Amino acid sequence: MKVVVQRVRRGRVSVDDRTVAEIGRGLMILVGVGHGDSESEANWLAEKCAVLRVFEDAEGKTNLSVKEVNGEALVVSQFTLHADTSKGRRPSFIKAADPKIAEPLVAHFAEHLAAQGVPTQLGVFGAHMLVEIDNDGPVTILLEREPSVGKSC
Repeated sequence: MKVVVQRVRRGRVSVDDRTVAEIGRGLMILVGVGHGDSESEANWLAEKCAVLRVFEDAEGKTNLSVKEVNGEALVVSQFTLHADTSKGRRPSFIKAADPKIAEPLVAHFAEHLAAQGVPTQLGVFGAHMLVEIDNDGPVTILLEREPSVGKSC
């Protein structure tokens, strides 16, 4: 599973010219589900996002999490994070999970993030969305968690 975390002043998602989710200061989180991903990866990444220290403290150092600044999160499904561009000019999305698997995992990620104390909104899975991101900094971080299935410790 891959997530792109962006520190934002505000974020908004619209579908068919209608706002479906909107946040103020917080995190825009783009989530890409790949083959083999499970609730385990979603939980780990949600917990990581909740405590990731990307907000400035009183001294201007990035020492605070979204929870500590009373921020919000907006989660958007982004299967294109699993694009394979190794051949030709057209990306392949064969590494992205089937929507029947991805949709509940993105929802689970958002629910688990909310359970960590971060007010969380969700885009519309599978819809053509207009995503507005007022990136603050800019701060953009890629987090990945490989599926743990079949791996030994």
